[in-house]
Amino acid sequence: MGGQIADLMADIGAKARAAAADLAFAGSERKAAALVSAAEAVWRRRQEILDANVMDLAAAEEKGLSPALLDRLRLDETRIRGIVDSLRTVAEARDPVGRVLAEWDRPNGLHIQRVATPLGVVGVIYESRPNVTADAGALCLKSGNAVILRGGSESFETSQAIHLCMVEGLRAASLPEAAIQLVPTRDRAMVTEMLRATDFIDVIVPRGGKGLVGLVQKEARVPVFAHLEGICHVYADRDADLEKARAVVLNAKTRRTGVCGAAECLLIDWQFYTRHGAVLIEDLLAAGVEVRTEGDLLKIPGTTQAAPDDFGREFLDKIIAAKLVDGVDEAIAHIRKYGSNHTEAILTENDATAQRFFERLDSAILMRNASTQFADGGEFGMGGEIGIATGKLHARGPVGAEQLCSFKYLVTGDGTIRT
Repeated sequence: MGGQIADLMADIGAKARAAAADLAFAGSERKAAALVSAAEAVWRRRQEILDANVMDLAAAEEKGLSPALLDRLRLDETRIRGIVDSLRTVAEARDPVGRVLAEWDRPNGLHIQRVATPLGVVGVIYESRPNVTADAGALCLKSGNAVILRGGSESFETSQAIHLCMVEGLRAASLPEAAIQLVPTRDRAMVTEMLRATDFIDVIVPRGGKGLVGLVQKEARVPVFAHLEGICHVYADRDADLEKARAVVLNAKTRRTGVCGAAECLLIDWQFYTRHGAVLIEDLLAAGVEVRTEGDLLKIPGTTQAAPDDFGREFLDKIIAAKLVDGVDEAIAHIRKYGSNHTEAILTENDATAQRFFERLDSAILMRNASTQFADGGEFGMGGEIGIATGKLHARGPVGAEQLCSFKYLVTGDGTIRT
């Protein structure tokens, strides 16, 4: 079986390389046409996608997946409409390929341009979110990259149904169908093959839990865009507006608990707590959130004692850690110790405090008076995202079409020679 998987990887990889060579100079109009056609196919075939999703959900429930993971997997007509809208938004966005990033003239007579160019072939390994099939396919196509998609076994049927729509779009625009390939097997050995496929894949993007991303970072020979966890913090400062704070905290935790931008820790300034009492905690408890805390906050009826490792844990569930802190510097110190460099939010009306928070933290996304649930490429105007990168090389934050480009230098002379 191992030999068959290796042969399958070689076949898929060779086709992707050939497709990437064509996509590198494909016109903006054809790429946009492919995405519009794919969007139309998704909407036209939405019942097929929903039927496939029902099959995946039934299998996932039998396996005992958590409610949060089931929510990641579940599609309905509204979410399919979101996929369609995302495809159209990416289609309408500016083509990132060929952008002149910088240009200058040299005294030696050379004119130099730094120009955006596709990475080549992107490998995406993801778990239960089937919309990634469309998002990753669209963003890679827009940026002139071929993509090899390895969806999780939980979303296998749904991902196949969506992938057929993406291929239909490619076909309609006369672009190579191998530009967007979905690995046609649930065999986990394919993940290992992709991580070693340095001859075929230029970068790997993992989207999933700590186990998957940790495995990828440990075993990959191909470069990786990754975030290990989304341990997102919300800090309610002493100068926070109460009503804004109540709205943001509740949304950051409860809108969707299973996404990487969900708040996992609430830090409350002592002076805010003295002035306003337990209202933020009580709002969460009323919404059915388990609040794990310590010290004075444990006096609030309904809270539970936090374990030492609850600070720095990605719950992806209706659970949040909470702690009182003495000012913004203590909040910053806590986030530096326990955070994952994903997304942090400060709630304050004090400009100087907000600036201090922004300057002294180095997470990929920092927010003021806004929910961490906005940590999403679609909400950033990118149409979608292939993931949130928390590393410091090449891409950080939502990885959209522009972040899936590298660059090359175009140098023009006039018979110019070096003396």
